Amino acid sequence: MSLPPAAVHGATRWHAVRIRPRTLLSLALVSTVGLLAFCWPLLVDAGASLADRHDAPWLFVLLLPLVLAVVLAELAEGAMDAKAVALLGVLASVGAALRPLGGGAAGFETVFFLLILSGRVLGRGFGFVLGSVTLFASALLTAGVGPWLPFQMLAAGWVGFFAGCLPRARGWREIALLSAYGGVAGLAYGALMNLWMWPFVTGLDSGLSFVAGDAVHDNLTRFAAYTLATSLGFDIPRAVTNAVLVALTGRPVLLALRRVARRAAFEATPRFEPATVVAPES
Repeated sequence: MSLPPAAVHGATRWHAVRIRPRTLLSLALVSTVGLLAFCWPLLVDAGASLADRHDAPWLFVLLLPLVLAVVLAELAEGAMDAKAVALLGVLASVGAALRPLGGGAAGFETVFFLLILSGRVLGRGFGFVLGSVTLFASALLTAGVGPWLPFQMLAAGWVGFFAGCLPRARGWREIALLSAYGGVAGLAYGALMNLWMWPFVTGLDSGLSFVAGDAVHDNLTRFAAYTLATSLGFDIPRAVTNAVLVALTGRPVLLALRRVARRAAFEATPRFEPATVVAPES
């Protein structure tokens, strides 16, 4: 069995999960549904029927897990071999064990750096699956299952996915790139999680509350005020934790992951040659 050219020349990532056209279509579908699930409060008009439904967020709470299940099944069917599944299980277990160490206290999260580094080395498809599975396993481990879970899974999947889409870099430039991405991803994750739960929040001053069917600019202004008032103290520590952990652990973890990926040879094409029959001596 020969290594793929990318591994021979020391490329920065291996594709442990092959993204085929049908898989890419599934990812696009779940991302579209996910964006609607997160952003619908900013998109509905005052005359839209969705704006008058107080149970509108629950529609996405029920729909999103079904779409996620379809995408994960599609990624697992033919896109992942036994080596990728084994590596996914190990990394998801490590991530699920790491997350309670931060406990979410003051926004400190100890799991996202692993998603970022894994997505960087093993590709965007693997990063998406790892993010989703890790958050699901962590929720089971900490009894954190609730309507927020599918949104956490999708947002973490995006963190791993876009880590695999970053441009190539080597040495300290790669660590700096991943650290900066970790900071941005920490802020974006916090903003997305605020956005999904914002319509549920009641009893706040009208300057912070979601108003169904109100103008996009007015709702967006209230959302920005809500984020600044309620979660900025959590989002900034998360972003700093991501950047610092990537900077401190990036080099050894990247080397370890690349060593594993090189030995696993995910993209290697096996070549079978006919056996040579040796005539027995007379």
